[in-house]
Amino acid sequence: MVEWRFRNATEEDFEPLLAIRIDVMREHLERVFRYKPSRARRIFREHFAEPGLRAITIGDELVGCVGFRKGDGEIKLDSFYLDRRLHGGGLGSKILKVLLAEADAAGLPVRLEVLTGSKADRFYLRHGFAKLKEDEIEGHYERPPSS
Repeated sequence: MVEWRFRNATEEDFEPLLAIRIDVMREHLERVFRYKPSRARRIFREHFAEPGLRAITIGDELVGCVGFRKGDGEIKLDSFYLDRRLHGGGLGSKILKVLLAEADAAGLPVRLEVLTGSKADRFYLRHGFAKLKEDEIEGHYERPPSS
């Protein structure tokens, strides 16, 4: 079993996490004609600067991140990226379960957006999210707090 942990993301994490984001998202963004390096950097910089971004590490290695942002009446989940080498092994599910337990303890729903046609669609549906609406670019999802 892989031992992972969260820590606060630091400015030194920006470039390595941007590289992970681009590696994971590029083909999906190209599919919807929304990939441009400058745009990818700008959008990630905006999300990076918001409170609530957690770095994900295995040992001392930075392997991803997730935004878990508590607001009034909801938690917004965004920027959930794991190094491609770790896809398909269950780590993403383990991390998401920890976050959902945190949301349940707070009694808050979790909301997120996913690119239309992404494999992430099935991932979130498997974990109790419902698709609220979808357009040609993205789907909007919500998971109510578990009682």
